[in-house]
Amino acid sequence: MAKKVKEYTDEHARAGVDVPLPAIETWENQYPGYEITITTPEFTSVCPRTGLPDHGTLTLTYVPDKECLELKSLKMYWLAYRNLGIFQENVVNRFLNDVVKACKPVRATVVGEFTPRGGVYSKITASWSRKSGRK
Repeated sequence: MAKKVKEYTDEHARAGVDVPLPAIETWENQYPGYEITITTPEFTSVCPRTGLPDHGTLTLTYVPDKECLELKSLKMYWLAYRNLGIFQENVVNRFLNDVVKACKPVRATVVGEFTPRGGVYSKITASWSRKSGRK
């Protein structure tokens, strides 16, 4: 019996995870104890194996502490994914990590809802909180 060849490699799995992206800038928060939701309905990236585009909506919900995310720099950050080969799961988790690093929120959740391709729809959720770290 022939050994099955793995179509997706470890290189595919790591694609885009460590690529430098534009910095997400912040500004000083003036008010404690509120939640911010930011949605980008036209998010695009590229499948690292097939090179086909992935389209979707990314929604970030976070409770700021001392810093809030500056929206223009966040948009430039999102746009940097446009030609980046990266799996959808890695998009969501990397975005969450970069947000946490940038503004050190009380808590944050990123939801990626990607347009169906080949009849497959995916919704990926990653969360972080100061009390428990990754959820």
